[in-house]
Amino acid sequence: MANEWGPLGPMVGEWESESGGLDTAFSHAQGKVLGTPYREKCSMKPFGPVDNGSQHLYGLDYRSAMWRNDEENPFHTEVGYWLWDGATGEIMKGFVVPRGITTLAGGTASADATGFTLRADLGHKLYSIGENQYLGTHASTLSYEVTITLGQDSWSYEESTMLKMDELGEPLAHTDHNTLHRAV
Repeated sequence: MANEWGPLGPMVGEWESESGGLDTAFSHAQGKVLGTPYREKCSMKPFGPVDNGSQHLYGLDYRSAMWRNDEENPFHTEVGYWLWDGATGEIMKGFVVPRGITTLAGGTASADATGFTLRADLGHKLYSIGENQYLGTHASTLSYEVTITLGQDSWSYEESTMLKMDELGEPLAHTDHNTLHRAV
């Protein structure tokens, strides 16, 4: 992949994990925080450049889905874009989750970085979180942070989403981590 995609270049392709993911979240059915293994599939397709005046972005159109055990339907899906501005080193992840939430997280990295961290905060001027009325009232996302580590034909992520939920007195760190491998 050409260097226009910077650190996103190695992420182009089709990816999957068998059961290496772990989702730690509040279970409404059991009324407590649980750690649940999951498997995942992710597709990353390159595009660009996208021009904003003098800014030139290169990106990845992505779709991901996660399943617990042998469930037929995924418990979580995302669609969105990873974006890279080679002139400034700005890297972004913009995505929508079909629960009524959208996030634009950002950070900086060098073009040859093998890891980077992106963050968004509720109400932040640039990197922010938007949510529907129900979530804003009952399960608001206060912040989102993801750290990516690139490997040889694999990449890993560690995510932490801070939630303010009706069921809990203190904010909860909903965490996810997984390592995806290039699908053949």
